[in-house]
Amino acid sequence: MPAPERLPAPGVNTTGELEELLAHGELTVVGRIREASNAVLLCNVTHEGVSADCVYKPVKGERPLWDFPDGNLAQREVASYLVSEATGWGLVPPTVLRDGPYGEGMVQQWIETGETQEPAAGLLALVEGEEAGEGYKPVAFAEVGEGRTALLVHADDERLRRLSVLDVVINNGDRKGGHLLPAPDGRLYGIDHGVTFHTEDKLRTLLWGWAGEPLTGEARSMLTSLEARLAAGEPLATRLAELVTTAELAAVRARVALLLRTGRHPQPSGQWPAIPWPPV
Repeated sequence: MPAPERLPAPGVNTTGELEELLAHGELTVVGRIREASNAVLLCNVTHEGVSADCVYKPVKGERPLWDFPDGNLAQREVASYLVSEATGWGLVPPTVLRDGPYGEGMVQQWIETGETQEPAAGLLALVEGEEAGEGYKPVAFAEVGEGRTALLVHADDERLRRLSVLDVVINNGDRKGGHLLPAPDGRLYGIDHGVTFHTEDKLRTLLWGWAGEPLTGEARSMLTSLEARLAAGEPLATRLAELVTTAELAAVRARVALLLRTGRHPQPSGQWPAIPWPPV
């Protein structure tokens, strides 16, 4: 299934033009998204008569994490976007690193999911019993109160499967349901990629439904191409080296090589909580 064509923004014809708008346009803060753990500001960006809504995460608003360097999450968000683009799947909204009203930060296209559509609508569910049901993949049992449990499932959706592969490559430590944004044009986007690219296995995700299963032919072809683009001296590798450490870039290459060698979706290692909390 080919990825749906990305619709950049009104007045913008290509992803490159949208990146230019995000990188060089004038940022105006509209409000704050208070549900986020770090400072996340909803903004409007305007450049040469074209404007778009976007999200701005200033480095100054990042909360320190014990296992990631301070002031480094914005770079990891941009690195995740670059790898997403290199896959050809376009799973992360256009993202740039730039100066803003509160200093350097990540600026990313705002994805409109529709007035009534909740993030992850139809993609995740809790079901009674031990069977996922047709069209869904089981993840784990979860406590739902009063001593009851339910089976957490996700859709057997090719868009989610692609995202699960990307998450392995970038070592995403926080793939929650609220980070899945189905857009009206049929695309599925993943957001919030600050805790990625660690050298240790940090993969925490709700998308374990394909664990242990063979990768699709499409995924194997993508990984072969990505491996070549991650070679020293290639433009992607050079750009990533400006955003993550040498050891972290080497770890990306190792994860891609491992996926190609095994030909399968990985299973939880057992050395790290496999599912993020809270899951949504």
